Amino acid sequence: MRKKVFMIALSLLSFVVVNAQQNVEKRITLKTPGNPSETLVLKESSSGQLQAQKSIPLAITRQEVKNGNTIRVNITLNATDEVYYNYEEIYKLTADHDDCLFYMPGFWYRRNLRSPKEAPSFYTSDSWRVREDRLSTPLTGIFNEKTGEYCTVLRIDEFKNESLACHSQGEVILSGKTSLGFTGFQNIEGKSALVYGFPYNEAPNTYIRKLTLAPAVKAFEKMEKGETRQLTWEINVGNSQSYSSFVADVWNYSYDTYRPQKYEKPMSVEQAKADLTKFFVSSYVEKYPLKYFSGVHMRTDDCESTGSVEVGFVGRVLLNAFNALEYGESHNRPELVKMANSIFDSYLEHGFTPNGFIREFVDYSNNSETDIYSIRRQSEGVFAVLNYLDYEKKQERKHPQWEAKIKNILENFLKLQGEDGSYPRKFKDNFEITDQSGGSTPSATLPLTMAYKYFNDKKYLESAKKTTVYLEKELVSKADYFSSTLDANCEDKEASLYASTAMYYMAMVSKGKEQQHYIDLSKEAAYFALSWYYMWDVPFAQGQMLGDVNFKTRGWGNVSVENNHVDVFIFEFATVLDWLSKERNEPRFSEFSAVIKSSMLQLMPLKGSMFNIGKEGYYPEVVQHTNWDYGKNGKGFYNDIFAPGWTVASLWQMLSPERVETYFGYKGKK
Repeated sequence: MRKKVFMIALSLLSFVVVNAQQNVEKRITLKTPGNPSETLVLKESSSGQLQAQKSIPLAITRQEVKNGNTIRVNITLNATDEVYYNYEEIYKLTADHDDCLFYMPGFWYRRNLRSPKEAPSFYTSDSWRVREDRLSTPLTGIFNEKTGEYCTVLRIDEFKNESLACHSQGEVILSGKTSLGFTGFQNIEGKSALVYGFPYNEAPNTYIRKLTLAPAVKAFEKMEKGETRQLTWEINVGNSQSYSSFVADVWNYSYDTYRPQKYEKPMSVEQAKADLTKFFVSSYVEKYPLKYFSGVHMRTDDCESTGSVEVGFVGRVLLNAFNALEYGESHNRPELVKMANSIFDSYLEHGFTPNGFIREFVDYSNNSETDIYSIRRQSEGVFAVLNYLDYEKKQERKHPQWEAKIKNILENFLKLQGEDGSYPRKFKDNFEITDQSGGSTPSATLPLTMAYKYFNDKKYLESAKKTTVYLEKELVSKADYFSSTLDANCEDKEASLYASTAMYYMAMVSKGKEQQHYIDLSKEAAYFALSWYYMWDVPFAQGQMLGDVNFKTRGWGNVSVENNHVDVFIFEFATVLDWLSKERNEPRFSEFSAVIKSSMLQLMPLKGSMFNIGKEGYYPEVVQHTNWDYGKNGKGFYNDIFAPGWTVASLWQMLSPERVETYFGYKGKK
């Protein structure tokens, strides 16, 4: 048996290199201030010394340590004189580039062909290298679709330092020490190669803001005479049956290597909810026909309420109303109860279109509202109302008018559903489809299963089952999670998160083999959702607010290929991870769920620790952790405009893990 394992390992290593000395190209780029840089190829001696074609002010040694299917690459640079440098390696594989799919967690999936040409994708180039803080794990993976073989490179470091650069493109000299290198993949004469190095280098473009590619950037770190720098990467090889299992294998490997720990100063559930209610109190607006908690299109510096109200997506006004009602009644807060009831009453009277859809986005300041509707926001609205109706029924309070409204909108849902089980992304009140894409379909699965439970009507369950057929065929089996978020059209976290959560809801209303199948699908999609969440703490420079307040990125999720920032979008997903951990005996899931739940509350704005937010309880949204922004402030800060409506709702749902199973009366593994 040991011999068989050894032979498999040997075969996999042959996928990486035929001869390590010949197939790993090492380069050093040196810069003299005010002059163009010079790149030199390094040759490795038998003793591990790397030497250039001419004398350079660096002594470089390279050591490889093999352990099973991994190779730890250790680089030591000793400066013999003052030097500005950038080191890189090109690790050549034997696989044809056209046969491969690529993976950079939280940023690159397959070939990023769901993304537009204005964002990083194969439309621009088939070779990319990016700075490590763009990625939820500083790793690049190459997967050979034909053979199932894969190879990854993972950076090993303490990631303590970051420095500011005066420019974001071209050749830049860093103002101090950084821990950030780069990672990526490259087409070398038709063969795939891993590329990695230090400090960071982005090519063929850097990505500076939404749909804005900029010229390449290469950073140079200064070393004084006598100074030493240690660099470490780990090459790992394996074999997986599919791209999905490849992503799962790599996530497990990365987790076992990094072992992220819970945030050391967690906030209790009770304290967090009490603090979030400050948002409800301060944001309530009652001067318009629709009453609401103002939670969209506001400034971070003053958090003044606006005339915009949104039912789902970034507003989540109805879910917040339910949260305020439930909390207000359980904690003797009659002012919250009054606000919540007025919001629901106003939506019952003024919140529906002529054909019975929920009015999704209304801007009273400009006397305008959207006439393009989305399955996601409609679903999130129905989801909130069904939670509300179920709660009210348990309090022996009846709402026949609300039930009629929800039945009507659900009938609209059934009319919109395609023969393949999908729901269109966007449409008009007259049912005209404006965006046929099915990426948002899993958002509809949640209210459909809830409606089946509440109304005891199997047609809702049948519709939900049809969505799972589509999801399994088009998203899960193809490992293609896309276009769930409404302000982008690309690979995104929310599509996989919603898909995993949808299967969780289906398991609530299923039994036997069918239920086990949904559990397996939920787990498969969960790995993709998990891949967006940070396992490590990105370093920040002094003067970047997030670094100054000691913000830790572990447990926070990147958003999408287009929107390269972290946020607290979690809702039920931590609960799903805890459930999957029990159902499939996967302790990593519950361990990482604990990291998420401890870390995501760390930026709660409270007196004395406001984190540059204007009011207490208004939880920040666009947390800019890398060299990317929406047009304001950049790494280490927020965008100046934010939407705390959804952040409060997301965290509240995370803090209420019993909700879903209580709603369905589910009794699973203990």
